[in-house]
Amino acid sequence: MVWSMRRPVIGICTALERAAWSVWDEVAALLPLSYVEAVQRAGGLVLMLPPDEHLVEQPAEALELIDGLMLAGGADIDPASYGQRPHRETIETVPQRDAFEIALVRAAIERDMPVLGICRGMQLLNVACGGTLVQHLPDHYGHHEHRRVLGSFDGADHEVELSEGSGAAAAAGELAHATKSHHHQGVELLGDGLVVTGVSTLDELPEAIELPHKRFVLGVQWHPEADQSSRVISGFVEAARRVAADRGKAAIAGEALSDDSREPV
Repeated sequence: MVWSMRRPVIGICTALERAAWSVWDEVAALLPLSYVEAVQRAGGLVLMLPPDEHLVEQPAEALELIDGLMLAGGADIDPASYGQRPHRETIETVPQRDAFEIALVRAAIERDMPVLGICRGMQLLNVACGGTLVQHLPDHYGHHEHRRVLGSFDGADHEVELSEGSGAAAAAGELAHATKSHHHQGVELLGDGLVVTGVSTLDELPEAIELPHKRFVLGVQWHPEADQSSRVISGFVEAARRVAADRGKAAIAGEALSDDSREPV
């Protein structure tokens, strides 16, 4: 392997859902192609990470294979993971996926690996850090503007105001960022160490959170993978590229040390 030419490897956690294709109809590990293509456009190599009970206990086994961790969108998070009972609108949760992703993101943060949480992924990041969620935003904000059309981003555009000097603003490349939204839940109590660095212009709902003292740990409530003009995923992949470069340097140094330690023939 020529380390200087290696693409950064981005692990993306998959959904676990029933799906139909060709003549088949069964449970599948799913990931919308838009996530894969967004990472590839940014110069990354995608590794899909389906829920794995073993990795809940040993997340390092997966993290050793990747340079950055992405938490994708999907089903509501089981409220039991943040100490609440389910709201009537909280449906079709997948606790197996929740436990897997919480274990991975906690271990990734501990080793200062770049993390990007998208929509549900931002919520998962908050829960993993000890935070809670508003289970149905219309109950608190009185409108459905964050998810106007089920299964579509049609009419879902709105701006998010990002904090100057924040990681979110650096990744987006601007302070007023146009977004594509599709969610009915959001951050309530903020998790330990996290700060809000972006709010919706609709209602000041937190839409960007981050750990400011880490290399790159960012959650965004919108869907940058659905917007080719967004620079957020490129910023994340660039952070992972630096991790890959550091790993390459360490590997080369290790090989040189091994060569020097050989006894002359």
